[in-house]
Amino acid sequence: MFASVFVIVVCSALLAYWFRFSCILLLRTHGEQANNLTAGVQGTFGCAEARERLEKDDHLDGIHAVLQRDFEVLTYLVRHASAVKLESFEEKLLVWDYKAMRLWYAVTKTAAPEQARRALSEMASVMTILAGRLGERAGLPVEA
Repeated sequence: MFASVFVIVVCSALLAYWFRFSCILLLRTHGEQANNLTAGVQGTFGCAEARERLEKDDHLDGIHAVLQRDFEVLTYLVRHASAVKLESFEEKLLVWDYKAMRLWYAVTKTAAPEQARRALSEMASVMTILAGRLGERAGLPVEA
């Protein structure tokens, strides 16, 4: 009995470690893509505004609301637009990372504001990458 519980705990810890490592690696490798938002996507999504407000603003709930609205718009587009789909496993992993960071933000926003700020920063990065990719698939011109 003890051995089974131990194996389950160790495997769960290794899965969580793999998930976080993979998400961080994806965010680092696609960071330059995050800076090249398409013109149409930049007008629709508030990811850039959220990043700017994270540096200056102490009111994190407003930034979270902007990111949450963006996420709802993105998921609506994925569900209803035929040309815009989450095709790769990487994109689905980024969506799971966004949801995990949303949960981490909810847990840490009162007790550890700096951790909550980091969670919002990662959420903004994920939204920027996903919005850029979906914008490219939708045929929006890339901004120079």
